[in-house]
Amino acid sequence: MAPARAVSAQARPEQEFFCFRVGNLRLGVPSENVLEVLRAGLLTPLPRAPSFLLGVTGHRGEVLPVMDLLRFLAKGEARIMPRTRLFVGVSGTYVAGVVADTVLGLRKILVSDILPPPMGADAATEHMLGVVAGPTAEETINLLNFSKLLQTARQRAVSR
Repeated sequence: MAPARAVSAQARPEQEFFCFRVGNLRLGVPSENVLEVLRAGLLTPLPRAPSFLLGVTGHRGEVLPVMDLLRFLAKGEARIMPRTRLFVGVSGTYVAGVVADTVLGLRKILVSDILPPPMGADAATEHMLGVVAGPTAEETINLLNFSKLLQTARQRAVSR
């Protein structure tokens, strides 16, 4: 017979998220959407690109567009500093670098702990999977639907 702890873990499904901080927001994306984390290097701005598209950078012989989530979600503006990181996010054939001020790491979160996005909040909630409340408001993690976010970003960039 399996120990009670193992049985308990099986009955409570978890999902793994890559968590990071940008500005005052603590965000998480499903770990399957993250390929790797890089130092923010030199960016080449693109003329007439949407404001959330900071530019492009070279990565492994490919051109990688770099997104500012704060601008995309209308929450401010990310600043590239020496300690700034980019995570390479992927969804299907879409790949983008995303600015992260601080990488918080991978977290396994019980599905039962994920609360629905707040009703009637701003437009950013359409790109959220849910919210995980922390012991304090500053430790709350907003979980992003990264696939939808990348698809919307691509549509906005192409429609310009």
